[in-house]
Amino acid sequence: MQISQLAYGVFYGLLAGAAFCAPAMAQTCSPKVSADHLVAPGKLQMSINPTLPPQQFVDEKGELQGLNVELGRAIARKLCLEPVFIRMDMPPMIPALQAARFDMINTGMFWTEERSKLMFMIPYGQQAMSIYTLPASTLKITKFDDLAGRVVGIETGTYQERKSREYNADMVARGLKAIDFRTFATASETTAALRAGQLEAGINIDETATVFAERGIVKVWLNGINGTDITVTYRDRTTALAAAAALNELKADGTYDKLFDKFKMTRLKDTTNFAIRGPGPAPK
Repeated sequence: MQISQLAYGVFYGLLAGAAFCAPAMAQTCSPKVSADHLVAPGKLQMSINPTLPPQQFVDEKGELQGLNVELGRAIARKLCLEPVFIRMDMPPMIPALQAARFDMINTGMFWTEERSKLMFMIPYGQQAMSIYTLPASTLKITKFDDLAGRVVGIETGTYQERKSREYNADMVARGLKAIDFRTFATASETTAALRAGQLEAGINIDETATVFAERGIVKVWLNGINGTDITVTYRDRTTALAAAAALNELKADGTYDKLFDKFKMTRLKDTTNFAIRGPGPAPK
């Protein structure tokens, strides 16, 4: 993922005031992560893109909701840190994390080997991709190849965009027409373009597509495409190790299972030991 320094600076500047802090927690315990490992002492600052229900979204009162919101708060509580959410779109998140603008990316970022060398990634759940259209669309999709030559919307800078472009390259190599991808900053923008007749189909994560289908906005044709693990992601190894321990505590006390049941998300296949996967960034 690349982004110009100017674009990144402008984008982050616009969003710097968009942080959501939970009510200050009672100081009944000492922080389990020292100040030298955090952006701000006593706080766990998390970037979040609240446009993917039920994973993360904003309700009618303007309040953050979703699995990742509650899980982030639960991790912070275990670490005796104040949770702080910073709302921003996906593309600038990795460079912002590397620039120490916050401690954690909390968006359900897909695990890849490449990303695991840039950040400390802890798998905690699973997701896959869905293909959908408007309910009244005459386009019928039984396989990814059926998108050949079609205008398809997708979130930019995401795992699903990357994998979809890989599928597209394979299709072209087999002599099929290329997909005409149109990229958007959020899932809601993609769906709005679909409803406006600018797209023929859309691609997003299964759970978000299911929510849109339940609302009668779209019809899901395919799901479960290229399922893989999703992660909470940290810039600092010590913080990541503490968060992994917190996740193991949340599994042991039942919080993890309750949250996944509540939001109908898919658990990690092996929940016996949450841990960093991959080498993380090389020491400086």
